[in-house]
Amino acid sequence: MRAAPALLLSLLAGLLLGAAATPAITPAAAPSAPTEPRDATMLREFSTRLTVARLQYDGDDWYANPSALPNLIKALRTRTTLDVEPQEVRLRLSDDRLWDHPFLHLTGHGQIRLTDAEVQRLREYLLRGGFLHADDNYGLDAAFRREIKRVFPDRELVDVPLDHPIYRIVYPFPQGVPKIHEHDAKPPRGFGIFIGDRLAVYYTHEADLGNGWEDVGTYPNDPPELHEQALRMGVNLYVYAVTSGMGR
Repeated sequence: MRAAPALLLSLLAGLLLGAAATPAITPAAAPSAPTEPRDATMLREFSTRLTVARLQYDGDDWYANPSALPNLIKALRTRTTLDVEPQEVRLRLSDDRLWDHPFLHLTGHGQIRLTDAEVQRLREYLLRGGFLHADDNYGLDAAFRREIKRVFPDRELVDVPLDHPIYRIVYPFPQGVPKIHEHDAKPPRGFGIFIGDRLAVYYTHEADLGNGWEDVGTYPNDPPELHEQALRMGVNLYVYAVTSGMGR
């Protein structure tokens, strides 16, 4: 969460220039093979090393989707020039290293239980510019909503508007978060908690991005095209996280 102001301003300037040079986005089918994002050049001046961190908590399987974050990291390292550490970090909210990681990923299938100290710690982390992506791996919804309400009793989870940068900062998602893995035939939803105009918490429900990030073939009914869509959405999440909150 620490970044040199000059580096951050340089990256933000690149984002603005890339946006100005990009034509209007219209819905289109994704190509079957990965391609370099059209705005990849906007990241070339950013040299601070960055991480993807998995949040460990008391409850159920915080460690679900073991190949998901390694594959997301590989996508970030090959499709952008962000200097992301090659290994995922695993930490708890009580860890002193928390402040060094701009992006936290939380997933699971059931219970999450945060202590009062962890609730306060997560609130402070998010208010200071950190970003939390919570991905419901089916069964997490009730527990996550309960715990995040403890973190922000004064803020609501709301649908993130389709014109938000998270759906277009690198790859276009004009319809919002993609549906990756089917459970209950419900539409995917991208909920968020905003701090001012900054999206600090992004909660994917009925989408299962983590399943899509896993190795192709892990879920035989999910075609490779969905794996690609999930990775693209993950790239958007990470690029937004490290360009919207660091240094604040």
